[in-house]
Amino acid sequence: MDHGSMDSSNATCTHAMTWNWNTVGTCFLAETWQIETEGSFAASCIGVFVLVICLEFLRRLGREYDGFILRQFQQHVIAAQARASELEGSSCCSDAPAPAPGPQVVTFRATPLQQLIRSIIHAAAFGVAYVLMLIAMAFNGYIIISIIIGAGVGKFLSDWMTAKIVVGGGERQQTAKAASDLEEASVCCG
Repeated sequence: MDHGSMDSSNATCTHAMTWNWNTVGTCFLAETWQIETEGSFAASCIGVFVLVICLEFLRRLGREYDGFILRQFQQHVIAAQARASELEGSSCCSDAPAPAPGPQVVTFRATPLQQLIRSIIHAAAFGVAYVLMLIAMAFNGYIIISIIIGAGVGKFLSDWMTAKIVVGGGERQQTAKAASDLEEASVCCG
């Protein structure tokens, strides 16, 4: 039985499991993503480049959302402390001095909706990273170069580092925290 009539083109996919520089005839992820012209190969490289930039954006979005919900909670705690201190200050019946406030620890736990949003952002970033890993497994040099350049441009565009440095008092503790917040460059797949 001849299956050749089922395919609209006579070209076959090239699946190289070693490093290669193939262009026309190469397939990525599936036989439906078959490169038939140099133009479609260039478009694939550009598409992969943009996909990596999107991955970096999703990673940044996750960090920004985490920071947003933490700042929101911190503002809520500060407002609650202000209300509590106003109530204590208006107490006229007590002659004893109020105890000196010491450091307090408040535990934050995301609401179910916040955790759902965090999970969706993480799953999207993980999925994009996984697809990129599968594309890279074609071992095509041009595609891998597109991934690397896209990662660099994506990091440049979406993750401009800013840090608050405390000068004076507890600077060693703040510097150590800032250093621990930096991410590993070798993180793969989310």
